[in-house]
Amino acid sequence: MLNNFLYSLNATLPVFAVMVLGWILKKVHFLSDEFIRVANKLTFKVALPCMLFLDIAEMDPSQLLDGRFVAYGFTVTLISIVGIWALAKFFMKDKTQVGAFVQGAYRSSAAVLGVALITNVYGNAGYAPLMILASVPLYNVFAVIILVLEAGGGGKLDGKRLKNAALNVCKNPIILGILAGMPFVLFQWHIPAMADKTLSMLSNLATPLSLLAIGAAFDWGDALKKAKPTLMAAATKLVILPALFLPAAVGLGFRDAQLMAILIMLGSPSTPSGYIMAKQMGNDDVLANGIIVLTTLLAAVTITLWIFLLRSFGLL
Repeated sequence: MLNNFLYSLNATLPVFAVMVLGWILKKVHFLSDEFIRVANKLTFKVALPCMLFLDIAEMDPSQLLDGRFVAYGFTVTLISIVGIWALAKFFMKDKTQVGAFVQGAYRSSAAVLGVALITNVYGNAGYAPLMILASVPLYNVFAVIILVLEAGGGGKLDGKRLKNAALNVCKNPIILGILAGMPFVLFQWHIPAMADKTLSMLSNLATPLSLLAIGAAFDWGDALKKAKPTLMAAATKLVILPALFLPAAVGLGFRDAQLMAILIMLGSPSTPSGYIMAKQMGNDDVLANGIIVLTTLLAAVTITLWIFLLRSFGLL
């Protein structure tokens, strides 16, 4: 029991400790807003794509061709999005909150914080690239659709917005990094030593830089301004979705790195980019920010407990 608890803490505590350090360094004015902006851009466009490219390129071909894993991730993501949206439309009295609530309740920070957590446990991104391919395109396209249709309590989706959403998915540097690594697995190509070392140095920036930036940008002022929907979205994101879909994943035989990737897909905090999109598309940005802040704050506890539970049953 103690070993399982220590394993769980080792999996999550270092990650969240670096985030806390980023918050402290911002509070004492060691890190600036410009650092946060540049660090996020460098992580998203350079470091993370390099990391995921290398992890895909070095995969065993049998991992890449794991269609069951990708199909499970895609199906669960789609069910989660449609289910949360339908329930929110039916039960939420304030219809202006629906868009921000739905996006915050389903959209994980899988490509940044999720990869950091998996890398901390396994030393590489493991099944995270396949999980990202299965879920992130759906996250992004549905975010645009939902935020447009729910703006101000009800908006209109035009073809231009949908086309732009699809183009943004196709131009996503993280997706492109993953796709670029696939031929190296399929054709068993080897990355030249100099290129491998260069990409490795860049990829090593991804985890610490992204965590420092997330922590530095952390502002919990909006966390409970709209307490009821914020708490409900956080509970959905961190507890309800894992509780609903992890048993099915276990029943299908997913274990270890596969199960860890699924846990991160289901139970990691809401992505910070959701606040920017909600604000730009006329949705409730205060609620969106509150959900991001609260899920990030509580995930240190919930993810640790989920890992402890799965480890106790011998599944991780």
